[in-house]
Amino acid sequence: MSSEGSQTDADPIRAAGEAAAELRERYDGLRRVESRIADLGEGRVEAAADAYRRAHRVLDQYEEDAVGSGDFKSYVQFEGAFANATSVDDDALAAEAFAAADDAVDKRRLSGSDFAAAREALDPAEAYVDLLTERDDAGDDYRAARKAARDAHDDLADRLSELQEVADMADADLDADVERLRDPVEEYNESVREAFRTFYRSASAREVLDFVERADDTPFVDIDLPPPDLREYVDEYGAGEEPLPTLLEYADYSNSKLDHYVDDAGALRTAVAVHKTYLNRIDGEPLTIDWPPAPGDELSYEIDELIPLVSRIADNETVATLRSVRDLARSDEYERLRRAAEVRHALDPPELALLDSGAIDDRVREAERTLELVEDVLAETDRD
Repeated sequence: MSSEGSQTDADPIRAAGEAAAELRERYDGLRRVESRIADLGEGRVEAAADAYRRAHRVLDQYEEDAVGSGDFKSYVQFEGAFANATSVDDDALAAEAFAAADDAVDKRRLSGSDFAAAREALDPAEAYVDLLTERDDAGDDYRAARKAARDAHDDLADRLSELQEVADMADADLDADVERLRDPVEEYNESVREAFRTFYRSASAREVLDFVERADDTPFVDIDLPPPDLREYVDEYGAGEEPLPTLLEYADYSNSKLDHYVDDAGALRTAVAVHKTYLNRIDGEPLTIDWPPAPGDELSYEIDELIPLVSRIADNETVATLRSVRDLARSDEYERLRRAAEVRHALDPPELALLDSGAIDDRVREAERTLELVEDVLAETDRD
């Protein structure tokens, strides 16, 4: 098997496994920080963090006005606000830090160094702010990892479905000489396209639309019928004897110039000019054989119906090639060739390499195991 094949198949499997491991790690990390908070008491941690934030807000708010010989009113307000901010129970977390911070500014005259000392005294309480921040970050990481794991699970499920489809194609004989089928089909398709191009350019518009209507009545031929007003114009006006490319050219003429070529310039513009898209879209593609082709019985019947139609526009060699495809469709080896063609057409090179090497079953089992692992981790780490 090619290294490209290994890399292509391994990516969704490896990505899902890595996403599951990341989710497990983030889940465990969140549980650990939550356990630390629970051991301390969530309410006590939040109270200490709130007190720390309040104390710092007061310090920031009053430092400029309350130091030195500043505003006495601000000094009084600061002392009251800071005492209130640092007032915690004796058994509160970081109680000593709050008391030390309050003592640092419990003076008649404050300096910048006193505010710095108060901030330094509060440092032990900052650990509880950090602990709550750590919990929030861990929660964000967990949620992101869970989303990534769900996405990786879905990608792997899709890939497993694809691999199972590949495994179902193991019955194909990839050593079959598909070119024995492809060559005559491609030869016929190109010949009939060219035959129709020649017919379209040289036959009258009336004959081309007659052929299109006959083709529409032929099983397996999917072609659009001409618009009724176009069909009526081609049948009733002499311009219908001209080839369609000529009518399309006329449609671009000015009225004065067009009067020299057709009896009723307005009728041509009404019937032809408005249907340029349809007329330019007509080609021989509906007469071609699909690739990969249909099962033998269906293809044989399709060709039986095509031969009388194609014989109207194509040469004997093209019809003979079509008959040779029909003969092959009726042969004992056709289904083996068609199945090989079908599989080769459906799969890209890495998937073909998996099938050809016999590694597909192992890859399916690996994807199944990994998918089950991811599902287990998603279930075990669900916090809803």
